[in-house]
Amino acid sequence: MCGFIGELLKEKHDYLHENTWNQALEAIHHRGPDQTGVYKNNSVRLGFKRLSIIDIKNGIQPLSYENYRYQIVFNGEIYNYIELRENLLQQGYHFATQSDTEVLLALFVAEGPAMVEKLRGMFAFAIWDNESSQLFCARDRFGIKPFYYFEDQERFFFASEQKSIMPLLHHEITINHQSLQHYMTFQYVPEPSTLTNGIHKLLPGHTLTINKQHQHTIQSYSNRLFQPQAKIIGENKIKQTEECLRDSVQKHMRSDVPVGAFLSSGIDSTAIVALAREINPELLTFTVGFEVDGFSEINIAQESAQKLGVKHISKIITPEEFIQELPKIIWHMDEPVADPAAVPLYFVAKEASKHVKVVLSGEGADELFGGYNIYREPLDLAWFKRIPKPMQSAINRFATKLPSSVKGRNYLIRGTTPIEQRYVGNAFIFKEEEKADLLNAYNPAHPFTEVTESLYQQVPHYDDSTKMQYIDMHTWLASDILVKADRMTMAHSLELRVPFLDKEVFALARSLHTDDKLAHKTTKYILRMAMKEVIPASIVQRKKLGFPVPIRAWLKNELYLWARSLILESPTEDLFNKDFILAMLDAHKANQADYSRKLWTVLSYMMWHSIHLSENSQTFVEQKIQNKS
Repeated sequence: MCGFIGELLKEKHDYLHENTWNQALEAIHHRGPDQTGVYKNNSVRLGFKRLSIIDIKNGIQPLSYENYRYQIVFNGEIYNYIELRENLLQQGYHFATQSDTEVLLALFVAEGPAMVEKLRGMFAFAIWDNESSQLFCARDRFGIKPFYYFEDQERFFFASEQKSIMPLLHHEITINHQSLQHYMTFQYVPEPSTLTNGIHKLLPGHTLTINKQHQHTIQSYSNRLFQPQAKIIGENKIKQTEECLRDSVQKHMRSDVPVGAFLSSGIDSTAIVALAREINPELLTFTVGFEVDGFSEINIAQESAQKLGVKHISKIITPEEFIQELPKIIWHMDEPVADPAAVPLYFVAKEASKHVKVVLSGEGADELFGGYNIYREPLDLAWFKRIPKPMQSAINRFATKLPSSVKGRNYLIRGTTPIEQRYVGNAFIFKEEEKADLLNAYNPAHPFTEVTESLYQQVPHYDDSTKMQYIDMHTWLASDILVKADRMTMAHSLELRVPFLDKEVFALARSLHTDDKLAHKTTKYILRMAMKEVIPASIVQRKKLGFPVPIRAWLKNELYLWARSLILESPTEDLFNKDFILAMLDAHKANQADYSRKLWTVLSYMMWHSIHLSENSQTFVEQKIQNKS
């Protein structure tokens, strides 16, 4: 796990000033504090920050191959690199190191861009070919590792984090209002856009090639389509699921440094821990919680760890620590993601980094195996589909005119609203009419559906539950779940690995029928059955909390004055109707409504704006770089 930056010059232009380059590179020091490397010629300059995990002694980057013809910077891990290496050796390729980086580069020499289809792992990388003057970049199929890029008249610049590009734009940064509008719906900016005009993300499962004439080609190499087969929940399919996960965990345990695991209350992390313990009985596990009833998984995690026979370390987060660390959290997040779960993830990563260099985690299980309770909603609403569409429309019009307090109103509305119009992903923060009141530059020409419409059009034949999974796979997973997972662990130079988001696991999960996932009034049914002999019975059917955060309670009490002060002092009057926000805050404090998620979405943006865009932002960034944290 590492970080990189790169600068590809256009003709008759000079490199960035050395101070600007160093600032961009040092901005991601936390991603790789073990070593710094730079490669430079007349066309390209590559910078690297290394976190040593595989071949600690020799895996230094940028790494070259074939007498310096090729240069690579690579962030991630290739879990099948041993098998790929053996195959390449048989073809006559030679290796000077034991690193997966050299295998990656040799595979590119052997097979060209098509090599990405053979990779089993998480990755973002850039390969420079001195002979053809061509740059080839790629990002893993799920978007576990980040890849940002920016281009102007002088250069093409790319980086592992957006903050490395900010020094290039400091006096010209402008907000993308369309992205801000979508952020207020989703609590994140859907990829490939960012909040900053000019900066983009390479989409998951895509490659980017720049030739000698600086012409760009972006191509998809991996579709993440579900291909459900006949519904047969038999012992064979259950056994296949167990064996597939066991193999993935085994591959993800490959490391030359200690590996630990996050452990919460649910089946996902418990399954990973149970399978990892088979490989390393001395596995360390970690969790955090809050001293608020219903917002701590520590006792459950400790009980699970005891039953699994693994060592466990936990920490309580206080409101004071929460506030104190927020500026660091927002800085490391790189762009606002208003998911409160990022905060405990930051703290559990901080604790884990004191003991290990790599952790396993359960991200991706819900999206692949149907784990969110909301995926069951179409099953509960299925009888509405038997009603003629004209009558459905009449019921919908009638229900929307009912007072919001009438019992059953929302049920009738949901049941008569097509899935394409009611489901935008796991988070649905502000509705369009609310954004019109919130945002001073609201544009009705850019509703949230412009993000999801094309995705729904790709899978018209799916049942509604699988459509919801597909939407989450392409939005929520890449732009929220994996962003906070990467940034909050990298903040502490900790590598996070996600065995559920594996090429082979997805190949199995994509074949599952909806009944395999949502049978017997539960979620992730086949995963629960596959793990019933592996993990304690008490956990198989347990509903997880998922590192919950008491934002709702704190915004009424401990965080109220802080939130009010931030709203009033934030230099964002041109963006927001602050009277509308303050009214929400006061109504929330008075228990008139629960506005906690809406407020946290706005507050997260305001903190990000102050840290990255305000007059004092440069001072804050320089302090972070100087402190290397």
